[in-house]
Amino acid sequence: MTSPRTAEVSRQTLETRITVRLDLDGNGSSHLAIGVPFLEHMLDQVARHGLIDLDIQASGDLHIDAHHTVEDVGITLGQAMARAIGDKKGIRRYGHAYVPLDEALSRVVVDFSGRPGLEFQVDFTRARIGEFDVDLFREFFQGFVNHAGVTLHVDNLRGINAHHQAETVFKAFGRALRMALEIDPRLGGAVPSTKGSL
Repeated sequence: MTSPRTAEVSRQTLETRITVRLDLDGNGSSHLAIGVPFLEHMLDQVARHGLIDLDIQASGDLHIDAHHTVEDVGITLGQAMARAIGDKKGIRRYGHAYVPLDEALSRVVVDFSGRPGLEFQVDFTRARIGEFDVDLFREFFQGFVNHAGVTLHVDNLRGINAHHQAETVFKAFGRALRMALEIDPRLGGAVPSTKGSL
């Protein structure tokens, strides 16, 4: 690895203003000021379990609802991750994780394929976790997938408590990212694809 895998991306629309800074080779620290506390809690899990240093500052039209802010955080995070990875030379490319929390169990599988695709199979047991609308999780992941250029499969295999369901999803997401983004010294800096590019 010859250069730091870091990025800073800002995105501004009439609905939101977002800045994401990340370091893919960090220690899992996070500084999150999004204005959506449950999303901040979930992204803290991604940072800690993915060992990604993550700084997200956001302001949005939360007086309407959290939809635009949550979606645009996903978009900007995806853009920053794509920039930090660069040409993808030497990365493992694929990552997966199973994470339990009490009765809940989730599996996340990711491929930094360059092809955006999302399979999101999470049947939440209630529509809201506190003030957070669980429908917005799909919007977050769709925004991320579209702009990071990844194929992502998210499956909650079981769970009764919606908070536990969400937390296992985001912890598994962090762990899967950590695996996929790890540099594999056996690749010798090559791109992990028979095509020679991703």
